[in-house]
Amino acid sequence: MSYTRLFDILQHQLKNSPKDDCLASKVNGQWKKYSTGQVIDIVNQTSRAFLKYGIKPGDKVALIANNRPEWNFADLGMMQVGAINVPIYPTISEGEYKFIFNDAEVKLAFVSDEALYQKLQNIKKDVPSLKDVFTFDKVRGAKHWNDFLELGKNGDNTEVEKIKASIKEDDLATIIYTSGTTGTPKGVMLSHKNIVSNIRATIPSIPVKAEHRVLSFLPLCHIFERMVCYTYMAVGASIYYAESLDTIAANLQEVKPHFFTSVPRLLEKVYDRIVAKGNELTGLKRRLFFWALNLGLNFDDRGENSLWYNIQLFFARKLIFSKWKAALGGNVIGIVTGAAALRKDLARIFNAAGIAVREGYGQTE
Repeated sequence: MSYTRLFDILQHQLKNSPKDDCLASKVNGQWKKYSTGQVIDIVNQTSRAFLKYGIKPGDKVALIANNRPEWNFADLGMMQVGAINVPIYPTISEGEYKFIFNDAEVKLAFVSDEALYQKLQNIKKDVPSLKDVFTFDKVRGAKHWNDFLELGKNGDNTEVEKIKASIKEDDLATIIYTSGTTGTPKGVMLSHKNIVSNIRATIPSIPVKAEHRVLSFLPLCHIFERMVCYTYMAVGASIYYAESLDTIAANLQEVKPHFFTSVPRLLEKVYDRIVAKGNELTGLKRRLFFWALNLGLNFDDRGENSLWYNIQLFFARKLIFSKWKAALGGNVIGIVTGAAALRKDLARIFNAAGIAVREGYGQTE
């Protein structure tokens, strides 16, 4: 089937490239994987839970959490019943939460941990529209995600399907608030079509296929990573969520992804570590390392490299650059960076290494 609304993408994946590991995250030291069918079942249960709770089309629900499958379950589950996702950064102040919650008239919120739960408890009395806060992690005294899911257990999906059928591609899907650097945050209203059109435009531009694994660690509350993750689902790639920014290096070795998005600073750190190791080499190994490095810095990503250059590059990739790929898990074929400009020398050197690096941006508006 084709997809015109964001929640259609799961059925599209089920028909074209069903996965045993549609989504995965680390739980108690082990990767917990959800198949495409399991994700669809949980999303439908989530939709039924929203209806049982009393959420109606047009109601606003806030998501404040790290990247994890529950984020997707809540996101797609609420959209299937016409509720509007208001994703918010976990790092903003209580005052900013209060402004956004009141401006959007948020009725229900899901947060990842105790610290965020406490922030919302502190402002709850000042947000008349907010009925409840559920947590994804177990938090003493808080209503848990499983409690919410239980509302939709063993239910009939007829009402969910009826609402889904009524939702048009031009209907509002999400409100994403800007950072507020020029005053109070502004809520940007995006339809299903706004985002789906970007997914369709992105697919031909990135080398991600159904047989690939991807690692996700940029925040899903930002339109950049969120749109990219919908794109992964659309092509049928398996999404693995990093545990945290501190565990990216370890998670790269565990997941061995073929693709990920990043910020330039991470690639700068990888490059600096590699050069530092090169400086520790001696003799022939050191000369080979810096020969390959200088060769890479002269790479022309328009494909206008000479035959002699390409012959040298073949050996440089075998002898030196293969180790660069190993540091990123061994399988990586592409990276897209966002949030800031990527240094031109880094773009050249990674492309020379056989890792296609491109720049992207996530303009909420």
